[in-house]
Amino acid sequence: MTDPSTTARRPDVLLVLADDMGFSDIASYGGEIRTPSLDRLAEGGVKLTQFYNTARCSPSRASLLTGLHPHQVGIGILNFDDAPDGYPGNLAEECATVAEVVREAGYSTYLSGKWHLAVDMDNPNDAWPTRRGFDRFFGTLEGAGSFYQPRTLVRGEENIEHEAEQEGWFYTDAIADHAVRFLAEHDAERPDDPFFCFLSFTAPHWPLHAHPEDIERYAGRFDAGWDRLREERLERLVEAGIIDASWPLTDRDPRVPAWEDAPDKEWEAARMATYAAQVDRMDQGIGRVLAELERTGRLENTLVIFLSDNGGCAEEMPPESVKEFVESFVPIKMVSRTGGEVVPGNVPGLMPGPEETYQSYGRSWANLSNTPFREYKHWVHEGGIATPFIVHWPAGLSGSAGELRTEPAQLVDVLPTIAEVAGASYPTERDGHTVPPAEGRSLLPSLRGEQGAERDLFWEHEGNSAVRRGRWKLVRKHARPWELYDIEADRTELDDVAAEHPDLVADLERAYDAWAERCGVIPRETVLKLYAERGHGLPEE
Repeated sequence: MTDPSTTARRPDVLLVLADDMGFSDIASYGGEIRTPSLDRLAEGGVKLTQFYNTARCSPSRASLLTGLHPHQVGIGILNFDDAPDGYPGNLAEECATVAEVVREAGYSTYLSGKWHLAVDMDNPNDAWPTRRGFDRFFGTLEGAGSFYQPRTLVRGEENIEHEAEQEGWFYTDAIADHAVRFLAEHDAERPDDPFFCFLSFTAPHWPLHAHPEDIERYAGRFDAGWDRLREERLERLVEAGIIDASWPLTDRDPRVPAWEDAPDKEWEAARMATYAAQVDRMDQGIGRVLAELERTGRLENTLVIFLSDNGGCAEEMPPESVKEFVESFVPIKMVSRTGGEVVPGNVPGLMPGPEETYQSYGRSWANLSNTPFREYKHWVHEGGIATPFIVHWPAGLSGSAGELRTEPAQLVDVLPTIAEVAGASYPTERDGHTVPPAEGRSLLPSLRGEQGAERDLFWEHEGNSAVRRGRWKLVRKHARPWELYDIEADRTELDDVAAEHPDLVADLERAYDAWAERCGVIPRETVLKLYAERGHGLPEE
């Protein structure tokens, strides 16, 4: 194994995040979508089978970048200011981002893509990436939005939404192109210095916007429907060793019809084909970034990490109500760049992909994306929090190519891992503010095949709560009873054994309550009361 301390330059770090992509969408995790760039990383690196995110975009980003739980850093739900009684929605001053940590160790730092960690997305402030450790930033401050005309598009601290008016401009392509530019200029200007680059895509988050040629690549691929495709994905996951053959496939969501009974099959298949095209285009962009690292001779000693911020998204966009949503929460331009009217909502027969559409793929296909698990984004059952997690670092993980790692881990472990690779120290304070100790631990021993000591893992989002201890997972939906699953025997969470182990349930619940109090989890009832008093719209429960 190559010792990175003996190389001429400390390892570079490339952190790649997908948005709203399910556990089994990419090819190396059982999916139908062609992802040769990610396949290459998986074949030359290691894949984690039990890595977890935090069920929603902003909280996951907050945890990923700080090594803390989202509630500790002010972003328990989204980037909405609900202070003083709720979460403030801004990335807190009392935390250090991974960019700040590694920059102190001499790294140049770059971000291309989505931020979504600041309340004020129009006026530069202390929650913007340029003030949280990133030397250079290109991307959007808000979440979601059009891939053709995104709002809050910024370079550094300057709004550049006008650049998206250029013919052929597409956000996924622009994210990858700017990352390539950052890395090329870094190598030209500071060839001996290491870099940290956060490549933060918005694909495949709705709306379903994609290039026609990418959509055409998947013509007919999803005509078999979600029922058969879920079964086929499970077979591939078992064959790859990611899923145990003894874990049965969860039932189709009862709110979803059998494919044979589904109306508008052509449109339904087109929705999934467009989603696949979004992932495909993201993979193409990742390929261009990897090619740049090869061109400069840096790929061998670059730690590359790929994951998704939550499970597949079941959010529907009914035409009768979506207009108010896109006007109030994710404002969009209602006229395309060529003067066409933008039609928001899932309108059967209106094929997704063009700028004039604004659709989601809905619960039916999210159920496929999260194969073989239950639930979706928002919830902390496995379908909401399980993510593919690929790590590629030839210089530091030699001899491990293509191997699987089964030790459970979660987002708070990423910063300690990067800090160890970079030789950086986690701070105890930032600008006079005390920084809580990092909640996670470095994954390097696990990545190299060592088994770490058992520890508890915790989640909370919108009142959906869970704790994992070894083989046991205690989980509940908001206002529902606790469920207990033996994850080693039943990772698809079909056999609730809470009634058989009351003492274990009580013990895990006490551990969860202590964690929630320590980390500042605001009870969901308090949040709902606050929203009612302020007239907030509520996210889908």
